[in-house]
Amino acid sequence: MPARSATAAERRRHDREILALAVPAFGALVAEPLFLMADSAIVGHLGTAQLAGLGIASAALTTAAGVFVFLAYATTAAVARRIGAGDRRAAVQQGVDGIWLALVLSAGMVALTLALAPQAARLLGASATAAPYAVTYLRISAFGIPAMLLVLAATGVLRGFQDTRTPLLVAIGGFSANLLLNLGLVYGAGLGVAGSAWGTVIAQNAMAAVYVAVVVRGARREGAGLRPDLAGIKASARAGGPLVVRTLSLRAALLIATAVAAHLGDTEVAAHQITMTIWSFMAFALDAVAIAGQAIIGRYLGAGDLPGTRAATRRMIEWGIGAGVLLGLLMVLARPLYVPLFTTDPSVRGQLSTVLLLAALTQPIGGLVFVLDGVLMGAGDGGYLAWAMLATLLVFAPAALAVPALGLGLAGLWWAMNLFMLTRAAFLAGRVRTGRWMVTGAVRA
Repeated sequence: MPARSATAAERRRHDREILALAVPAFGALVAEPLFLMADSAIVGHLGTAQLAGLGIASAALTTAAGVFVFLAYATTAAVARRIGAGDRRAAVQQGVDGIWLALVLSAGMVALTLALAPQAARLLGASATAAPYAVTYLRISAFGIPAMLLVLAATGVLRGFQDTRTPLLVAIGGFSANLLLNLGLVYGAGLGVAGSAWGTVIAQNAMAAVYVAVVVRGARREGAGLRPDLAGIKASARAGGPLVVRTLSLRAALLIATAVAAHLGDTEVAAHQITMTIWSFMAFALDAVAIAGQAIIGRYLGAGDLPGTRAATRRMIEWGIGAGVLLGLLMVLARPLYVPLFTTDPSVRGQLSTVLLLAALTQPIGGLVFVLDGVLMGAGDGGYLAWAMLATLLVFAPAALAVPALGLGLAGLWWAMNLFMLTRAAFLAGRVRTGRWMVTGAVRA
């Protein structure tokens, strides 16, 4: 009885910790798509060409943000380790180094975006009528890139400090400001697409200013320096490098899936896009648990607490799989409610009847994958994550590309997507089982 009681108490403690981090993280994760939805809803009333231009520009900016998400992930793990080791000053210093890295990287991104906006619009298939709007939006948005990357890095700092509530509050404020600014500048000032871009840039810079104030206050409180430290910036870049490879491999797999769906036909690509939209939204809930995992595991390993690391990992796996089961059931049972919101085309609905079931089938596997991804990120095991995602891409790509030749249709593509998730799960679970990722200490050697 005493042993069972201790175990139950431990589980409750982990549950409270996971929920305290994951629930606010979910809210902050949803904020970015809300930015794009608000922009699309406002610009959509200007005309089809304007909306198409916004769509092209948003795709380019979203891809850039995805590539640089390592600024949040690597910083979270590094800061959490130092928090676990009890060195708050070094934790803040690590965060400051990550912010300087974000500013260094953004300088190059601003220059490239300003210079190559027309080429980017053409590469992404902008029509002659939509291209000018896409170029306008991209070039104005370039002035928001430093703020966008700074927000990523500063979010990682706060997550490392086990704080996901502040990013949620900043995200809510940023979304509200973005909505009001867009309405005022697009319609009130009559600036059109340019007004939408400026509204988002202003909101992004306001969010960045809040984050800078929070980090600066923390640095002064802990006695950490604010000047750029070349060694620290280089260390942040080295930690993030493997995560760039991981992210690029993941995005390559998703782009291959979209290209294959487009090759199958308009009906198939429409059904694929709807399924991916639902699948991606479900991923936000699962990714929230992964973010909690990054912060919690980094802290435990920094403190040298291997039993705590194992126990927290087990509990998060249970949470991930359980959430995946619930989301899979929701995906299936709620189809009559959400499918009509996306399409009334009977042929598209016919495709969806099968592929939504296939997507729902692996939600529990997705829950496992997201949690283990977060656990290994929290441990700073970026090298393995890069290798594993590259290997997964090599398994998925031939399977997906063979779908049209074999006449397997969209269902065949989503079987390949399920293979993608199963392969990821196998690589990640295999790594976690070995225990070699559990390197303790304030800095991962």
